[in-house]
Amino acid sequence: MQIIRSKNELKTALAELRSEQQRVTLVPTMGALHAGHISLIEYAKPRTDIVVCSIFVNPTQFNDPKDLEKYPRPIADDIALLEAAACDILFLPSVEEMYPENEAPWHIDLGDLDRIWEGEHRPGHFQGVTQIVYKLFNLVEPDQACFGQKDFQQVMVIQRMIEIKQLPITLLICPIIRDAHGLALSSRNARLSDAGRVQALVLSKALAHIQSHFLTEPVDKLLAEARAILASEEAIELEYLAICETSSLKAISEPEHGKSYVAILAAWLAGVRLIDNMLMPVKA
Repeated sequence: MQIIRSKNELKTALAELRSEQQRVTLVPTMGALHAGHISLIEYAKPRTDIVVCSIFVNPTQFNDPKDLEKYPRPIADDIALLEAAACDILFLPSVEEMYPENEAPWHIDLGDLDRIWEGEHRPGHFQGVTQIVYKLFNLVEPDQACFGQKDFQQVMVIQRMIEIKQLPITLLICPIIRDAHGLALSSRNARLSDAGRVQALVLSKALAHIQSHFLTEPVDKLLAEARAILASEEAIELEYLAICETSSLKAISEPEHGKSYVAILAAWLAGVRLIDNMLMPVKA
């Protein structure tokens, strides 16, 4: 695996590969890699010639400086995992490399996607996400980009940005990877105690209840039952729970035939903010 730290070196390396008609797929990450991230590499490998993984803890998407400070950065472990997964190129830039001085302010009109759910609770977050992803897209010029379903709203935001900017990039949405008990893998899980990991299982339990009864029970009843499941674990502090249309993420009161939906939630546990989601079966 080639490790590249500068934009110019990356552009040179990719230009040479493209001259050989190599297809490139980008997997953007913030490091602290786990099996969920590695599944993105594994998903990309048979669908491309070259996999570029970026590791960059992006300061502009953190609205809490303490959260940025606490974000884990086990780079030696990350490199070992990427090498084992046969990643081709690791792009590992500094903040100064990605955000030079006197840069023009960034803003993209994402509509309601920037104002609801994660947008409401983490103001400015998606502006920071789109800013760094757009930089990476322009730099790598990938044919495809892999993002995990785990950050569902982020995926919809990136899809919207691709459409707005008319980028020739195919977005590959990769399934959530869960541990043996159902907990969605996340870099933030490292901050949970063993007891906390057990308590957090109530999140996937509540979503699975919605998923399994979606075709037979009313939405308001499902949400009430899911909230009751979450309330059974006193350590959980629910931030939001909703069933939404997938692309707009607008909450619904009743599903329509042929449309796709997702149940989403965010909750706090012992000072750690966790998000999760599950796709709903489609009504014929």
